[in-house]
Amino acid sequence: MIIPCIDLQGGQAVQLIRGRKRALAVDDILGLVARFAKYPILHVIDLDAAMRRPSGGANARWIRLVCRRARVNVRVGGGIRTPARAEKILSWGAEKIIIGSAAFRDGKIDRAFLGRLAARVEKKRVIIALDTERGRIVVRGWRERLQLRPEDVIPSLEPFCSEFLSTFVDNEGTMKGTDLAWFRKLSRVTRLPITAAGGIRTMREVRALEKIGMNAAVGMAIYTGKLALAPPKRS
Repeated sequence: MIIPCIDLQGGQAVQLIRGRKRALAVDDILGLVARFAKYPILHVIDLDAAMRRPSGGANARWIRLVCRRARVNVRVGGGIRTPARAEKILSWGAEKIIIGSAAFRDGKIDRAFLGRLAARVEKKRVIIALDTERGRIVVRGWRERLQLRPEDVIPSLEPFCSEFLSTFVDNEGTMKGTDLAWFRKLSRVTRLPITAAGGIRTMREVRALEKIGMNAAVGMAIYTGKLALAPPKRS
């Protein structure tokens, strides 16, 4: 299944290449929500919060509005560093929150934080993001590379979440396709669901991911029209 993505920066929906260079921006965020309405899940990511950049509250206002207006399950990530922030976003109507950098501290899994989060938020409402560049997990808006590999830490993170989001940062936004072999390797180390992201550009890739039990979070290919959104299959 395709999961459309709305990445927010400065109150606009944007698409970045490898999290750095802006490739395009869209002002009509509610228009995107309407466009994606046939899909059961929508990802909304606050890039400014992830990168610790001020947005003047614009992104938070959009997140609240999208959670209220969207008739689909909205999953929100980006800069969620405290259990209180996670609770607040869930109170806006988000189905799940996505935890990235906060899951790690000093190059290791931050079990203390994840334990506090679990005490305040149900595990079933937590997704842990394992964004990876050159085989290593990257955090702080993809600016800092850890020595950790996702396949090594996934088993230790399973007690704290209901699923994972893994972005192949090397190809994010490049329209070069993704690394299916890498995702197949990840699928073998956990029974929890994994949503794949990063460079996905064709229905062939989406179907290949479906065969290994993964959804595909897609941004650039949708925004540029390279990947047409067809209604998802209903069982």
